[in-house]
Amino acid sequence: MRVWDTSHLLDDIPAHKQASAGHIYAPADSQANLQRIRFHFKQLQTRLILGLVLGFLLPNALLSAYFHFQFTHTLKESAKLSLAAVAESQKNTIDLYLQERVVNLYNLFHSKDFSLNPTQEQMETLLASLKHFHDGFIDVGFFDPRGVQIACAGPFHSLLGMDYSHEPWYHTLLEDSKNYLISDIYLGFRKVPHFTIAIKQVFDNQTYVMRASLDPDKFYIFLRAISQGKEVESTLINHQGIYQVVDPGRSQFLNRSDYIPPPISPAGVEEFERDNQKMLVAYASIKETPWVLLTMQPVSVAQAGMINTRLVLTTSLVIISLLISAIIYFTIRRLVDRARRMAEKGQQLQEMLTHASKLASIGELAAGVAHEINNPLAIIMATSGVIRDMLNPEFELDHSPEAICKELSVIDTAADRAKGITRKLQDMGKSRVPSVVECDVNALLDEVVGRLKKVEFKPKHIEIAGDLAPGLPRIFAEPEPLRQVFANILINACDAIADRGTIGITTEAKEDMILVTITDSGKGIPPENLQLIFNPFFTTKGGGRSTGLGLSIAASIVKYLGGIIRVNSIPGTGSSFTILLPINEQAQKTIKQPEK
Repeated sequence: MRVWDTSHLLDDIPAHKQASAGHIYAPADSQANLQRIRFHFKQLQTRLILGLVLGFLLPNALLSAYFHFQFTHTLKESAKLSLAAVAESQKNTIDLYLQERVVNLYNLFHSKDFSLNPTQEQMETLLASLKHFHDGFIDVGFFDPRGVQIACAGPFHSLLGMDYSHEPWYHTLLEDSKNYLISDIYLGFRKVPHFTIAIKQVFDNQTYVMRASLDPDKFYIFLRAISQGKEVESTLINHQGIYQVVDPGRSQFLNRSDYIPPPISPAGVEEFERDNQKMLVAYASIKETPWVLLTMQPVSVAQAGMINTRLVLTTSLVIISLLISAIIYFTIRRLVDRARRMAEKGQQLQEMLTHASKLASIGELAAGVAHEINNPLAIIMATSGVIRDMLNPEFELDHSPEAICKELSVIDTAADRAKGITRKLQDMGKSRVPSVVECDVNALLDEVVGRLKKVEFKPKHIEIAGDLAPGLPRIFAEPEPLRQVFANILINACDAIADRGTIGITTEAKEDMILVTITDSGKGIPPENLQLIFNPFFTTKGGGRSTGLGLSIAASIVKYLGGIIRVNSIPGTGSSFTILLPINEQAQKTIKQPEK
């Protein structure tokens, strides 16, 4: 056999037409089909649910995470701004408070009782005036240009005549451009924590100083009175971090603060940890004195309101998302179940139609058998009547042995025809134990083509184009039925070609199957006949040239061997039959045992 590529024979056929004209002859397994349908819809449901998760929940989760981050950032910034506003307000109030105390002391120089050599009574009057404006004043003292306290009023009479010229606050006041000073808290000569407010005034080119002491406890009471917000704690420290005003329950005067703000920033807000608790602290520098106001609040308290709001929003979002997801999930499940049930009903209807078609085929088979056998029987009966007439002297017919033998040959021909029909029917459904051997598909094709070239192909100008794969695996099969399959399909290909044409034969091994493809350049098969070509006694050949059993027998044999036949055809272009046969020893297991 001449070997060459025939893959071009149907290359000009559009792909969508090939698909529309295709037909696979393979018996449907009802339970397997139902399992496939259920598996398909289960996959569909899983994909839809995953699509829900990816298409709905995931973007929502990402948006929620983004808004949660933004909300948390805004929450922290809002708490910081709120506490910073409280600190700024308290700082302004403290500055105003200190300015008022300075003014109270400054006014003593301009009172009617002021004298450069005040008496004790005058000093008592000045102290009473100070306490009238604020009860935090402890005492008052007047210093001459030498720095000696020449007059005083208050509980510490022992300070009268004390020399303060070496005290740090006194030196700072004299050297400073400002005419007043508010000192840090210190013990001094009295050994009691206190603040000093001092004012200098020049008389006759000599500097005199008036000073008053403030009670730190009264200052703390004032500081607590101006505190705003829940659990807000305010303290005053100097730049070294030493407490100036502090809650006695928190610490003592002259102790160091837990937090010291950066020196380069006059105001700000930060977080720090104190006693295993996160605190938010706002700091602001006091204008009138080198102190820093610290306003502290627990982070949990500062952010409590907005945290509750965030919790409500987050909970609402989660509940709404879960509710919508549940609705979509159950809706998808219900729709998929409904679609699956409809598909199963469709499959059942298809199987019922297939069963009805088989019953119709049986009716056609019976009618065809009756028709095909009635014709030779009619010939036999008519010829036997002729022989009787020949033997009847009344008709004076030629009853010589030669004439009788001629009529008997007609009977023999008709009987042979009837015998051939019954033999083909037996081949389609006979019950016998299969006798399989290793078969070389390429060798069987060579034998069949060689035989057909001498008979069926000889009257026409048909070119055989083959592309048989070398080293093709052997299969387990019965050689003769397989030859009959190839022969029946090749004969149909030959009949489809009017006078000249090409028949292509290719073989290949693919996925544990042997693929034998037979193509022709004939007239093709109409779409309406494509579903009928494997029915018994279906034929489009007129003149009694075919019994219509060739393809039906071929399909039965291939099914018997555990394979399938695929058909593609385009009218006016040609047809392609692909036979798929199992490879190796597994093929023997797939060959179906005959039904009893």
